[in-house]
Amino acid sequence: MENGVERESGSMLFSDEELREVSGLKKGGDFIEVTCGCTSHRYGDAVGKLRVFSNGDLEITCECTPGCDEDKLTPAAFEKHSGRETARKWKNNVWVIVNGEKVSLSKTALLKYYNQASKSANGAQRSHNGRVCHRDEFVRCSRCNKERRFRLRTKEECRIHHDALADVNWKCSDLPYDRITCDDDEERASRRVYRGCTRSPTCKGCTSCVCFGCEICRFSDCSCQTCTDFTRNAKA
Repeated sequence: MENGVERESGSMLFSDEELREVSGLKKGGDFIEVTCGCTSHRYGDAVGKLRVFSNGDLEITCECTPGCDEDKLTPAAFEKHSGRETARKWKNNVWVIVNGEKVSLSKTALLKYYNQASKSANGAQRSHNGRVCHRDEFVRCSRCNKERRFRLRTKEECRIHHDALADVNWKCSDLPYDRITCDDDEERASRRVYRGCTRSPTCKGCTSCVCFGCEICRFSDCSCQTCTDFTRNAKA
């Protein structure tokens, strides 16, 4: 793609100018990936791979040591994992490499979709304290009995989880976006506690990440009682 990364809809994610000289750049269907890091005065640099999605999501796979298998971390969780002393300022503390120099995320264009999503959420459901967020959920495979993670950031992702939850015969190979089989290991318990809450990385469920029904996670063409009740109440 000559003019930057494109979303599946065909619109541009970032221009070539916005990504110029950014290290580790890789381009996917609805995301870009770049090298990132966070510096601790005690432990030094923790390096990882940051994925920026078109819906505003940010995910980091940590590569701080050869044996580290922490992935799908939020920037805040990565900041904490790195041992950064002045945590809770991830926009300034997490950096990418531009033209050989460490540059804070806040000084790049990489947060523009995250910021847009935050602004949109601020004007949406007040029951979520101004933020619309669905935390990651897990569904157990009917064959291997392993739990698999479902990201619930878009309506399509919510529908995939919704249908899987209703299917008593759901199995690992039914996941459309991850090539997972029953032979793959289940996520470690220490990793499963990270479920994408915007308030706290290890939240067990709060008003910021637990949704009791909205236009994203309820479906007018679904005949289940939950969706039927939501659709009926929305029209009332």
